[in-house]
Amino acid sequence: SLSWMFTEWALRKRPSVLGIISGAIAGLVTITPGAGYVDTTGAFIFGLLAGPVCYFAAQLKHWFGFDDALDAFGIHAPAGVLGGVLTGFFATETVTGEGSGIRGIFYGDDGMQLVRQLYGIGVSIAWSSVVTLILLKGVDATMGLRVAVEDELIGLDMAVHGTTMAPSWWDSEAAKMLDTSHKSRMSG
Repeated sequence: SLSWMFTEWALRKRPSVLGIISGAIAGLVTITPGAGYVDTTGAFIFGLLAGPVCYFAAQLKHWFGFDDALDAFGIHAPAGVLGGVLTGFFATETVTGEGSGIRGIFYGDDGMQLVRQLYGIGVSIAWSSVVTLILLKGVDATMGLRVAVEDELIGLDMAVHGTTMAPSWWDSEAAKMLDTSHKSRMSG
């Protein structure tokens, strides 16, 4: 969380609450593959690297033009891969049990644990890609992947659920005031 915040602060000149939350999620996803294999030193390094790696990965949506409003892919995919790779370096028998033979390169392994981790990452990517493609094709064939442009313009809350998330007191005058206030803050 802090490493994402400092990365964002250095590049955008200010941190954001969403960035801090995204950094926390990135840290949790990164430690998941190594949770039963690394000690606190390894966990610290996992978290330290998770922030900047996932911050930059989340920016790829701007370069490639894909839709990832909540950075779900931009955080989870690189964080999972990073955690898997780092486990190949930081796994230690003090956590896995003396004599278990599960240890990373930094704890005397010859690289086989890293090879196992990379194999697992590859299988996970292949499985996820194939299953996602099948599901997307199934949804597209039955109900379509996109909503009508008109539905997007009136908002999916209204189009799909018949209601809006705006409070009942919200009217066009309040919206105009807020919009004007927001624009003046952003320009000044």
